[in-house]
Amino acid sequence: MPNKITLPIYADELKQDVLDRLSRIEGQVRGVAKMMENQRRCIEVLQQLARIQAALKGITKTVLRNYLESCATDAIRSGDAAVYDELMEAIYKFAK
Repeated sequence: MPNKITLPIYADELKQDVLDRLSRIEGQVRGVAKMMENQRRCIEVLQQLARIQAALKGITKTVLRNYLESCATDAIRSGDAAVYDELMEAIYKFAK
């Protein structure tokens, strides 16, 4: 990626949405810790962990879309060939 980054990277509405969702996930993670402390049934803990994973996956999709729409697009337009390697790395990380 080029060293020059066009700011803002995230629109205010997107940034606030992601931050709100992360706060909810943080609460869910604290909830799982309490569930463990309180010896809750395994299936209950697993269900909550699945919800956390789904929420993180949703945030990942949002940030990846923003990356494709702004960061990667700007780099491609600038002619920076390194962006293709970075883009492929990002896709491979989350395509599992």
